[in-house]
Amino acid sequence: MARQYHSDAKPATVKDLGEDDNSSWAFSPENNFYYIPGEIFRTAQLGYDNTAAANGIPSYKEYPAKATGNDQFTASPSRNDWYETIKLNYGVDYQNGRSTHFNPIPDTWKKMTAILLFWAKKGVDAFRCDMAEMVPCEFWHYAIAKVKESFPNIRFIAEVYNPNEYRNYIHHGGFDYLYDKVGLYDTLRAVTCGYGSAAAITGCWQSVDDIQPHMLNFLENHDEQRIASDFFAGNAEKGRPALVVSACMNTNPMMIYAGQELGEKGMDEEGFSGRDGRTTIFDYWTVNSLLKLNRGEEAFTTEEKALYHYYQKIMRLCNQEAALREGKFYDLMYVNYDRCCGFNPDRHYAFLRKAGKQTLLIVANFSEEDCHIGVRIPNHAFEYLSLRKGIRHAIDLISGNALTLELTPDGHTYADVPANSAVILKFEE
Repeated sequence: MARQYHSDAKPATVKDLGEDDNSSWAFSPENNFYYIPGEIFRTAQLGYDNTAAANGIPSYKEYPAKATGNDQFTASPSRNDWYETIKLNYGVDYQNGRSTHFNPIPDTWKKMTAILLFWAKKGVDAFRCDMAEMVPCEFWHYAIAKVKESFPNIRFIAEVYNPNEYRNYIHHGGFDYLYDKVGLYDTLRAVTCGYGSAAAITGCWQSVDDIQPHMLNFLENHDEQRIASDFFAGNAEKGRPALVVSACMNTNPMMIYAGQELGEKGMDEEGFSGRDGRTTIFDYWTVNSLLKLNRGEEAFTTEEKALYHYYQKIMRLCNQEAALREGKFYDLMYVNYDRCCGFNPDRHYAFLRKAGKQTLLIVANFSEEDCHIGVRIPNHAFEYLSLRKGIRHAIDLISGNALTLELTPDGHTYADVPANSAVILKFEE
């Protein structure tokens, strides 16, 4: 929490975090904070003292010093630490072997759960929990269950970047969704930028296949650099094939972030962050693309309008098409590694989706060139999805173009796929 935070709206019967702490103890299960007894919090190394004096601002006083949010148990955090934050005590004694003290229920658990319930009662329908791994999973198990007792439809989304902990935070912690960052996002970014192979996408879904409905796919968020930034692809259109793969590959949710659909570049130079291709991790800022979205399409450039409609189409298809919304998934990469018939497994990714009589053949092209691609469909796919061989009349749901496909077990089906884009070819049995 913020180092100077206190509530100005709590009922008289509610006590602030830290109000009843015994600050002479470095750690106590009954405290809300961690302390550095006998030491004053020092700010000179942050450059604060001179700035404050020059502007007539009183020096910041904190005694005893409290531990800083990113596990810095020091009275002198550096500028690269989360120096403006205090670490909350969820019952883990970090300086003594990370011993846990969860029984009786720590006071911090109760207060933080009360805060979650306060906002739930205000109508908040979901919580995105930043750096959730820095809080013990046992707390989430307790708090999420308490909140869902009164608000069963509320959703909890976690930033958990250790794949070994995914199942713990879902099955025990109770989170509805986790960011698929170190798997799918990192892979799609590498493929988009040309230093990774599209063949690696297969391993991403395989590694989380049992928890796929709980994985939140994304191409941008507040931590990551924008697709259109100079630090990523430099052009938002290059993110189109990754969008189709990320949104259409399975039934899990997809997040579009703050002007992504207009190609927000994130190249402003905001305060502490500087020009880093991100949209303001640390600073309050105005995002120009969001202003345009509020004004409507008349404020868009021609390029922005085209990208916006592309995103709009893909997102709507994910809800409108049963095969995308709830259908089976079949990865075609394992039979297309031989680079036959124009298929490049480093730059192309292909899969099938099927629901009822509707089948979608989806081919993403991460290359800079329009490609005529032959996709081998194995006999096993025909059996698994109950496909019928022969001629099919299909339509590309992205472009609206009609075409004829020939489906043959273990044979090749051909499609023309634009550069930095994809086709979603729909046909019926």
